[in-house]
Amino acid sequence: MKIALIMENSQAAKNEIVYNVLKNTVTPLGHEVFNYGMLGADDKSLTYVQNGLLAGILINSGACDFVVTGCGTGEGAMLALNSFPSVSCGLVIDPTDAFLFGQINDGNAIALPFAKGFGWAAEVNLAYIFEKLFTGERGLGYPRERAVPMKANREILKNVKKITHTPMIEILKNIDREFLLQTIDRDTFKKYFFENAKDEEIISFVKSVLA
Repeated sequence: MKIALIMENSQAAKNEIVYNVLKNTVTPLGHEVFNYGMLGADDKSLTYVQNGLLAGILINSGACDFVVTGCGTGEGAMLALNSFPSVSCGLVIDPTDAFLFGQINDGNAIALPFAKGFGWAAEVNLAYIFEKLFTGERGLGYPRERAVPMKANREILKNVKKITHTPMIEILKNIDREFLLQTIDRDTFKKYFFENAKDEEIISFVKSVLA
């Protein structure tokens, strides 16, 4: 699985901590981690709304399979990511949230609180979250006897989102161009996106915006 880490301006100083914990936890499990920033205070600023747009581009283009992001409380990032098609983001605060989100909702993104409650042993909590989220098969249901209706509801929700959300390429064409350019004109995005994206229509449009 290709996992993208995206952090926003208020929590940029914690990027290295989160990236190292994520990488050290999931690499032995066979996953790859791509750090889209922010890489520090000197990196180009990203808001949680821009992180939602980035997640939408990455998921819909096939550049990654899963997005790990967040903000001060995680709430804003969750709302921003869920506003884009094909993105299913849960608010995860502790390892139990991570386990249940993976088994019941089987989404492709999580929003973490990087300020609220991020204190002593925060990196230990992160490691257990990532372990519970990325170990073993996802979507098996919990409790197991509820697996069938849970899977059915996930599929219903996916189909509902196809109706209620505009296709990603249409969003990119209609969204404020300056906002889009500020979001994607970043060295980390250009490197990892073009190395991994699969959707030719989205790739071509992103190239035209960056040209």
